[in-house]
Amino acid sequence: MAEFLEILMIVSFGASWPLNVIKSYKARTTKGKSLAFLYLIFFGYIAGIASKFVNEAYMARIAQKWYVLFFYVLNFVMVGFDLILYYRNKQLDKKKS
Repeated sequence: MAEFLEILMIVSFGASWPLNVIKSYKARTTKGKSLAFLYLIFFGYIAGIASKFVNEAYMARIAQKWYVLFFYVLNFVMVGFDLILYYRNKQLDKKKS
């Protein structure tokens, strides 16, 4: 049950990140974005991924449980894209001012 709830959490977060990336891309501004929040989430996913690698029970069953790590990595990549867009949008904001 704990694994199911973890997957549900990761999938829920994962569904929201692509929408956030699209919004950042279209907005072309950093207004309303928090760089500290993005980095906190980014490092949180690093910790989540690392926790899987140091968990001996998980690593022993990684062939059956690979999808959990997959969603952590996918979310990590999405937050990474959002961070890249933040810096792009910051440059666009400077050009506007």
